[in-house]
Amino acid sequence: MEMIRKMLQGLTLEDIREWAGRTIYNRGRGYVGQVSQLSWTSDGTLVAWVSGSDDYAASVRPDSKGSFDFDCTCPYDHGGPCKHVVAVLLVAADHLKKNQEIPLLDPEDDLYLELFDESEDEDEDEEEEDYGEDEDEEAEGLPVVRGRSSRIEALLAGKSRDDLESLLVDLASRFPEVARRIQDMGQLESGQVAKLVRSLGQEIRRVTAEEAWYNPWKHEGNLPDYSHIEEQLRALLHKGHADAVFQLGRELWERGNQQVGHSHDEGETAMALSSCLEIVIEALPKSSLKAAEQLLWLVECLLADEFDLLTGAGDLLESPRFTQDHWRAVAPALEARLKRETGQKGADSFDTYRRRGIMHWLCRVYVESGQKQKVIPLLEAEADRNQSYETLVEALRKAEDRDRARQWCLRGFEKTAKEAPGIAHRLRGALREMAGEEGRFDLVAAYRAEDFFDHPAKDSFLELRQAAEKIQAWHQVRERVLDSLRTGKRAGDTNWPLPEPEVKTPGAAPKTGRGKAPNLEMLIEIALLEKRLDDAVAIYRDYHKTRRWGSGIDHQVAEAVAQSHPDVSLEIWKSTVDSLIAQVKPKAYQEAAAYLKKMLKVYQKSGRSPEWQALLLNLRTEHRAKRRLMEILNSLEGGGQPSAEREKGPRRT
Repeated sequence: MEMIRKMLQGLTLEDIREWAGRTIYNRGRGYVGQVSQLSWTSDGTLVAWVSGSDDYAASVRPDSKGSFDFDCTCPYDHGGPCKHVVAVLLVAADHLKKNQEIPLLDPEDDLYLELFDESEDEDEDEEEEDYGEDEDEEAEGLPVVRGRSSRIEALLAGKSRDDLESLLVDLASRFPEVARRIQDMGQLESGQVAKLVRSLGQEIRRVTAEEAWYNPWKHEGNLPDYSHIEEQLRALLHKGHADAVFQLGRELWERGNQQVGHSHDEGETAMALSSCLEIVIEALPKSSLKAAEQLLWLVECLLADEFDLLTGAGDLLESPRFTQDHWRAVAPALEARLKRETGQKGADSFDTYRRRGIMHWLCRVYVESGQKQKVIPLLEAEADRNQSYETLVEALRKAEDRDRARQWCLRGFEKTAKEAPGIAHRLRGALREMAGEEGRFDLVAAYRAEDFFDHPAKDSFLELRQAAEKIQAWHQVRERVLDSLRTGKRAGDTNWPLPEPEVKTPGAAPKTGRGKAPNLEMLIEIALLEKRLDDAVAIYRDYHKTRRWGSGIDHQVAEAVAQSHPDVSLEIWKSTVDSLIAQVKPKAYQEAAAYLKKMLKVYQKSGRSPEWQALLLNLRTEHRAKRRLMEILNSLEGGGQPSAEREKGPRRT
């Protein structure tokens, strides 16, 4: 069993995926629930039965090269592991994760006899003769496959042509997959591509119509099998039928994209479909479609690619095959599409999102086609409709047209301050940045003050302080900020040292972010930040009159004042310990122990060890029925060994 542990230790799902390939890995996950009698043999081989169209015996074990040897009695033979082998490896890894034992297999068991027979040693000798060839493959970075494939080659090597033909006919009559593979090969070799394309089109329609779902907790589900589609697309492309691949790929994209949108399978179907679409993308530049039409199809697909299925499209778009003329030819189609979109008002509407996507792609088309002068007029025409002010302002700033950028910031802020405050906040940030670029640091500080009043927080306070110190106005600003937190009145009268910002959030009262004024929590944070520990404790006392224990500020205070005000820290931590123990959960007891350790340090540093002992005694007396808690308390004093006094108390087993 130790050999099995070593094999599986550190093995991740990604490792298995890379070893088996995405398609076989996805198929293997669907067979996890079909694995039975998982066992291991004395040489460190994992074995199991896997149910499919038949019961198959599968095995897998590590080899000397850091990979795996594998075997399975199923008919799959494509130079790599089958889905049954992957399922066995996944189940074994799950057993190890859960610390479940895997039994040793009896050599007399049917599973053992199915996999291992007297010819095994002879087969291994034949594999060793090919060892040098394997080394060459590894040196070239090619995958090395050992095990069943090598033994089958050895068995077939001595058979005559008639024997091989009879064997293939027999296998084709018994296994539909074999018959289909032979038929596909024949059609490709004979040039009967139209028939193969029709058949593959039917399969695409059937597979994309399946419901895709997977429950990882129960190891059950339905994962559409795209492996044959991927294989046939690759074969068609290899034989030079790029047009056929693209024709099939268009339908695969449209139907598969819809299927993924309704799937619930942790992205497994999306990955399998993406592998097929990689072949379609590879076929596109080899097809008879004109380059401009290829480019337009790619752009339109990427506009609709919500699930990142077209992973290879980006590299193709960057290739030099698409010239400025090709990009220029695409522009009218996108312009017409943008004109057709209705674009409902509202930043969250789907139509607006879609229109924005078209706009961004049209901007790229203009840049790639050498028509950069059209970008800003397009963005200006779309800014109000799509609330795409940020994109426009960024483009204007890059063009060093700061005046127009400022005007659009002001306009955009006014349009979005109420219905899209996130956009408005970022536009105000752009105004602040431009003020800094112009050396107007008093205006920068004014914007930092707006940020703090809108969202009081430690970070925005520090940013305001840094900006105000730069213009030597921090003393006045600080007093007004603290007053605002106490009273709820927003600073900005005649005594306010900062200029009026170009834009302000509507409404006179500041948002505290954590309740109405006085914002005691923020006042405490500032006092801690400024090392005014007496003030922090005083404010905290007022704060705690209307708040329960356990908030984040409680622990900030406790950590900060442990030396200056130890009783405050001890009070906070003791309340936390009581709350955790009340949950009556082992995990909560462990968390409580962490706070008790903090308390122990405070008691020790302040020479109050008797109080610590009294605390432990009270906890033991009050919670003596909680055996797991007693063990933790014992470990805090005496290194885990209970004292004679503690053993006198009642214990429950």
